[in-house]
Amino acid sequence: MDGSGPVPPAPPLSQRSHRLQQHQIRALLLTFLAYSAFHASRKPPSIVKSVLAPDPPNSASSSAAGWHPFDGNRGPHRLGELDLAFLSAYSAGMYLSGHAADRLDLRRFLAGGMFGSCIATAAFGFAYWLDVHRLWFFVVIQVAGGFLQSIGWPCVVAVVTNWFGDSSRRGLIMGIWNSNTSVGNILGSVLASCVLNFGWGWSFMLPAFVIGLVGVLVFACLVPHPRDLALENMDCGVEMNVAMDSFAVHDDGLVDSLNGKNSFISDETALLQHGLTEGKSCRGTEGEEEPIGFFEAWRLPSVASYACCLFFSKLVAYTFLYWLPFYIRHTAVSGEHLTHRTSGILSTVFDIGGVLGGVSAGFISDWLCARAITSVMFLILSVPSLILYRMYGGISLYFNIGLMFLSGFFVNGPYSLITTAVSADLGTQGLIKGNSRALATITAIIDGTGSIGAALGPLLTGYISTWGWNNVFLMLILSNSLAVMCLTHIAKAEITSKKKQEVSSTIIDAESW
Repeated sequence: MDGSGPVPPAPPLSQRSHRLQQHQIRALLLTFLAYSAFHASRKPPSIVKSVLAPDPPNSASSSAAGWHPFDGNRGPHRLGELDLAFLSAYSAGMYLSGHAADRLDLRRFLAGGMFGSCIATAAFGFAYWLDVHRLWFFVVIQVAGGFLQSIGWPCVVAVVTNWFGDSSRRGLIMGIWNSNTSVGNILGSVLASCVLNFGWGWSFMLPAFVIGLVGVLVFACLVPHPRDLALENMDCGVEMNVAMDSFAVHDDGLVDSLNGKNSFISDETALLQHGLTEGKSCRGTEGEEEPIGFFEAWRLPSVASYACCLFFSKLVAYTFLYWLPFYIRHTAVSGEHLTHRTSGILSTVFDIGGVLGGVSAGFISDWLCARAITSVMFLILSVPSLILYRMYGGISLYFNIGLMFLSGFFVNGPYSLITTAVSADLGTQGLIKGNSRALATITAIIDGTGSIGAALGPLLTGYISTWGWNNVFLMLILSNSLAVMCLTHIAKAEITSKKKQEVSSTIIDAESW
């Protein structure tokens, strides 16, 4: 557009739209694989816990002594401290990574985090062959791994929202996409468990290879933003034409849809209309967008509430992530203790439930147009599911599988929804005028705060489990109850808003008669 020559004619709209869809699918698949690999490389510590720590009494294992310094009565405490080291570094790194992701090349930054995580995961595994028994070595590796792993989430959420930021099915799309966490957990659990009998070091080497390989794909193929392919303006044009052909927007915030019925305009369509009436492009150029400040992001509506809610809900989710195989190994099912390998593979049932829970939460929140109400419903229902799993999970293997699936469904549902669709909603809300460079910062604030809870949960479990697992489940139930309290006022506001919409719709229908 510098005037040096004639502008080449634009390709037909259908061809441009097809090209956009191809790149959207590529971005979705690559980020899905990337974060699945991140979670797969986090899973080995939870799988090898039952090998590193002393075995339960009356077990027939030949490795009952454990691995120093995690053997003895304080073994679970040391393992909990390792989790704290990793997740504290992850939480602190999340704030820094989100700040950096809004300012750096997302492709290179994400690939660098994956290569670093590959090295950190492999280094932990090498301790097996090098016969390392120094606690400080494992702590240093976990701290380094936590910082490197924190790069992943702000980057992948920013990329996905760059490509799907204007979708009206954001909750469903994000819910399906966020199954990457559970898929990664399942993959990591299966890989680590299958080679555990050859030595626990191999449980780290395979996931390290996977994340390194996917990192190469990301570095070679990922396109972080439509603007990198000159697709951004075309994307805006398609979204605008569809929206404005479907709705006639009035000054009073109502729309006349093509079927002749009136309804309140959605937030995204309202922002779209506002951008059109002001004569602005839907995103603007990169030079016009300024990264949002850290404390400015905290002051945005609902950010602090959802961040605090995720603190408690992620505490529960990560306690299961890091301690469920250990719990299964140390809790008799049908009167017998399962093997290390069986315990690790069985724990994937929780993640399978989490996949369906995340997708269901996204679908329901889109259907209700209410993220907070959906989150609160899942959190409330998670309480009886946890109680039932603790009380009746040991009756038989079938009871254990069914109740574990139910717990994963309700525990991971709100966790998935908040870390994806809610973060994307808050990162593109009207107060920041759709500034895409604010998204990674807001995502990092929400998930970083949640990661503080994620660090606290496994640590407390390491200590509380020595007093009995009933106390651990009491902690989890209390945490989810506090998560509900954090969103109560937002859920009430959503209910009030829906009631007002119903009343207004009734009045409009009456006047039309």
